[in-house]
Amino acid sequence: MEVEVQKEQSVSNNRRGYRMNEPPTDRPVRVYADGIYDLFHFGHARSLEQAKKSFPNTYLLVGCCNDEVTHKYKGKTVMTDMERYESLRHCRWVDEVIPDAPWVVTLEFLDKHQIDYVAHDSLPYADASGAGNDVYEFVKSIGKFKETKRTEGISTSDIIMRIVKDYNEYVMRNLDRGYSRKELGVSYEKRLRVNRGLKKLREEVQKQQEKVGEKLSLAKLITCLLLTRYVIIGVWYWVYLFKI
Repeated sequence: MEVEVQKEQSVSNNRRGYRMNEPPTDRPVRVYADGIYDLFHFGHARSLEQAKKSFPNTYLLVGCCNDEVTHKYKGKTVMTDMERYESLRHCRWVDEVIPDAPWVVTLEFLDKHQIDYVAHDSLPYADASGAGNDVYEFVKSIGKFKETKRTEGISTSDIIMRIVKDYNEYVMRNLDRGYSRKELGVSYEKRLRVNRGLKKLREEVQKQQEKVGEKLSLAKLITCLLLTRYVIIGVWYWVYLFKI
């Protein structure tokens, strides 16, 4: 039986392309997940859920990079590092948040936090060298990588793209809610207000057209009823004449 389990483990390791250590059985398995977690969404939550459920008894630590590191290697974020930390603390799957997480996980970091596995999707992510190396290459090489699956159709980039696509509408929406041009960082507030006015005008015209259409439909209905009434009267008249 033990030989069969070892064979299955070997096949699984070959399929992944890297080996995975056996989990401890005498204590909770300490799993570490890291990321930026900007505009925290259900895709993030699902990946953390997978990490938490990797083993029957799991203690999930989540590392989040600070603004300095993130802006250097990935780009500007919408939320500050403090806001991203706080979002993670309110996720039901997270047992502990590690602020100021390193961009690349080192052996020293793993030992410091007694991490058994690092959970992430299998897509290669560039490390800090600029050579295009996989940021999780070292973790995979020592058997501590636990693969999770990405949630298709949702990402921080997708959310930002939706906002950028309908930028003017969101600017006008916030102008309506009392935000100033300075707060929104726009230099063409008057033009936006004109566009907003034109939009409202179009909406009013459309409403009036619908009302006119409703009135015309009502007029047609009344005409039909009157004609039907006259037809019925005519039929009764001819029946009366026929009887006579």
